[in-house]
Amino acid sequence: MRIVVQRVTRASVTVDGEVVGAIGGPGLCLLVGATHDDTQADVDRLADKVWGLRIMRDEKSASDLDAPILVVSQFTLYADVRKGRRPSWSAAAPGNVSEPLVDALVSALRARGATVETGRFGADMAVELVNDGPVTLLLDSAIWSR
Repeated sequence: MRIVVQRVTRASVTVDGEVVGAIGGPGLCLLVGATHDDTQADVDRLADKVWGLRIMRDEKSASDLDAPILVVSQFTLYADVRKGRRPSWSAAAPGNVSEPLVDALVSALRARGATVETGRFGADMAVELVNDGPVTLLLDSAIWSR
């Protein structure tokens, strides 16, 4: 599982002209992609990491501030662009695998006390955010489990 973590002052997701998820800040916007062999253990480790990262102002974590989180599914995080000019998506898990994993991440964050908004899985989404800092990190479950 890969997560792009961005500290934001605000973020929202719009689908077909309707805002389906929005947070004010300070908070975090997570772009989340899953691969074929991700597990619940990966989800739990990443939820702990995101909720505890000391990347908010004054070296606080999202959990210290009860900062809201916007989770947006993003299969393109697993694009392979090494050959040619067309990305390969073969490393990205199909929807029937990745959607439950993204949902599990949302549930895991909520279980830790986070207020979580989401985009709409599989939809053509317009994501708007104001990156604060800017602070942008890439988390990858492969670092811990493989």
